[in-house]
Amino acid sequence: MNTALVVTKALIYCRVSSSKQASEGHGLDLQEMRCRQYAERLGYEVEAVFPDDVSGGGDFMKRPGMVALLSYLDAQRGHKDYVVIFDDLKRFARDTEFHIQLRRAFQKRRARVECLNFRFDDTPEGKFVETIFAAQGELEREQNRRQVIQKMQARAARGYWVFYPPIGYRYERVSGHGKLLVRREPLARIVKEALQGYASGRLETQSEVQRFLEDQPEWPKDRHGGVHPERVAELLARPVYAGYIDYPKWGLNYVPAHHEALISFETWQAIQDRRRGAARAPARKDIGHDFPLRGFVTCACCGEAMTACWSKGRSRSYGYYLCDTKGCPESRKSIRKEVVEGDFEVLLTGLVPAQGLLELALDVLRDCWDARITKGRQRLASLQETLRDIERKVDQLLDRLMKASGVSVITAYERRVRELESQKALTSDRIAACGKPQASFEETYRTALRFLRSPWKLWYSERIEDRRALLRLVFAERLVYVRGKGYRTARISMPFKLLGDEILRKTGVVEPRGIEPLTSAVRLPPRTFRQVLQRSTTCMITH
Repeated sequence: MNTALVVTKALIYCRVSSSKQASEGHGLDLQEMRCRQYAERLGYEVEAVFPDDVSGGGDFMKRPGMVALLSYLDAQRGHKDYVVIFDDLKRFARDTEFHIQLRRAFQKRRARVECLNFRFDDTPEGKFVETIFAAQGELEREQNRRQVIQKMQARAARGYWVFYPPIGYRYERVSGHGKLLVRREPLARIVKEALQGYASGRLETQSEVQRFLEDQPEWPKDRHGGVHPERVAELLARPVYAGYIDYPKWGLNYVPAHHEALISFETWQAIQDRRRGAARAPARKDIGHDFPLRGFVTCACCGEAMTACWSKGRSRSYGYYLCDTKGCPESRKSIRKEVVEGDFEVLLTGLVPAQGLLELALDVLRDCWDARITKGRQRLASLQETLRDIERKVDQLLDRLMKASGVSVITAYERRVRELESQKALTSDRIAACGKPQASFEETYRTALRFLRSPWKLWYSERIEDRRALLRLVFAERLVYVRGKGYRTARISMPFKLLGDEILRKTGVVEPRGIEPLTSAVRLPPRTFRQVLQRSTTCMITH
């Protein structure tokens, strides 16, 4: 009677600590090769291999490969017994508690465990030795973790980002710095524009920031093609974009960083003030490229904002604006999109200031610019004294903190130190920028005057943010539309009021006439005109 030779079935488990080790090294391949040689030497037949490239922090249930291995054993239960082969005991579990749990999990599934450099023994002495080795592995893991954290803390305290690079940055080796955050375009440009837009109010709410990011083709989206609001809030809250490292868990409060900042700390502080301010109504999601005037044009009868919609015809769809207020005489009486927006374009193209006043305004603003530069340099000494005063207060609080014993007292001191560190960072940022404008006069004011000279150009922008910003910059309040007649007299913003034709007579500025062609007015406007023009145009620049 012939008896068939029973071949033991084997499963191989391989693990490295990170995906980088798996892709750049040969750890998994070498482990598998050694395990296969071991199985061949003992006459085992390898049925499957389960690799892992995550550590799991000691918890084997956080490793996909181990979970798949246990699920495979569950599926084969009752058919055959298996032997599970490990290259090294440290690949099994580097935590005493999880080591014991994993051993029980394999015993429950009638799977025998074998290791190339360790012999498992179920005797009391063998279990004791196994526990000692497991505890040693856990000790090494905890020591390595502590050493890594200490190195990270020391490097972060010196002004280097040590975590995963925030969006808009990437790591690059720089001489004298090691791995340093550098700009990652075009994401860095998008982040800068979003942060500055929210700080200035051009993007009024976090919902508008979210929409702005979703409209950028290069910005990473989730699986639904959108940007999660939590990602937007995280983007607005990170001081790393202002060139500072803030990690209270490690006692690091606004440490100046070595990488290039995308915005100033003052801009970041303005963002936090807006986030802590009064709640604003979220931006309407139905305001898009199709109907840019939706919500800004109001009904002449009831004063409520008009809505808009598409109506499908025989061959194509037609756009309409309409009042949707119940009880209004004009309710549901539609006006063609081409008519409403066409009348708006006529209104907009009529807001062209007098050329002479634009040139005069440029001279006035240059005087104001020079005066602010001089005043900024004079302010430097005051800021430096403020910085020294803040540093003295921080030192005093730290001395008191070392002597404090009560938890509530320590917490209060730590909170105050953090506030002072924030003030210190803001003051240092102002000192660095004092008397040094971020852009030249031409780059700053000529851009604003170019907009004042032809605001209608922004209306034809492909970005809905630009078109909505145009409405807020040009008009002081929403526009009123009368069906069949057009727009009522619009209240325009201060810069356009100041630069209108009527200002020539109100300020006493006249264009001299004679044999020569017209020249720009030479008589300066009143001081009030200077102040309001400078303040209004500066507000426009921030938008």
